[in-house]
Amino acid sequence: MNTPTLSELEAQATKAKSAFGADAHIVCDNLVRIYKTEGVEVVALQGLDLLIQKGELIAVVGASGSGKSTLLNVLSGLDVPTAGLARVAGMDLLAMTAKDRLRYRREVVGFIWQQTARNLLPYLSARENVELPMKLAGKARKDRAAQLLELLGVGYCAARKPAEMSGGEQQRVAIAVALSNSPQLVLADEPTGELDSETSEEVFEALRRANRELGVTVVIVTHDALVSEQVDRTVGIRDGRTSSETLRRAGAEGEIIAEEYAVLDRVGRLQLPRDFMNALHLERRVRLELESDHIGVWPAREEPSDEH
Repeated sequence: MNTPTLSELEAQATKAKSAFGADAHIVCDNLVRIYKTEGVEVVALQGLDLLIQKGELIAVVGASGSGKSTLLNVLSGLDVPTAGLARVAGMDLLAMTAKDRLRYRREVVGFIWQQTARNLLPYLSARENVELPMKLAGKARKDRAAQLLELLGVGYCAARKPAEMSGGEQQRVAIAVALSNSPQLVLADEPTGELDSETSEEVFEALRRANRELGVTVVIVTHDALVSEQVDRTVGIRDGRTSSETLRRAGAEGEIIAEEYAVLDRVGRLQLPRDFMNALHLERRVRLELESDHIGVWPAREEPSDEH
């Protein structure tokens, strides 16, 4: 029996080990984004890891300055990461040319801004706004605009201009615009930030319907923790890294069960919730102890005093 050579062993090891996020629709692997302004470097993303499967509807939440808006800009193709990997539908966002990036923004991703006025051209009707991206991409279809507006419950707004619609109607038409070129991914930046709770529910129902009936992946970025109740998975971002995930599922009696998890990255790092840290005064270092089914975390022992 022949002994495998070193190169053969390396090939076998590489083949056996699947790549991180090989099956995912969206992959962020050790993603870094550094901004330089007036000689000062700001690290907005600090090695962020994130996997999103095709057809998911998720919320990304975080306080101002957490990095969630930077992540949104990267995934939309509006910003280029400094280092790491960002891949959407098999496309490497770091390796794109300017031409590739334009095509990506027109055909692969749809975007919804928080400010309703930024989503629609004021001098066009709802139907014309939806048709415009298709015309720019050379994919004009007369029936698609009407179909999308009906799907999202605003078919009656087809002939209306934005000024003749409510804020909720404008956002639902904006969703139709984002869906016009059959994108694989829709990104929504605080889509209900300027709406009341009842109107917000209508907008979220429109996003859920688009996700469910068209199979499009939807990522909603927000600072509002209540938004997370509208989705099955919530990803928390803190200090430029994913810090937590909350998963929701239906219980045996139909109730919704939410379970929060800390995110463990591939090198073993995790972020403890701040309220846990504050409650136990965890700073700088902690003691760890491996048990049979869990890891214990304790505050570091106080250093012995030199005083006698």
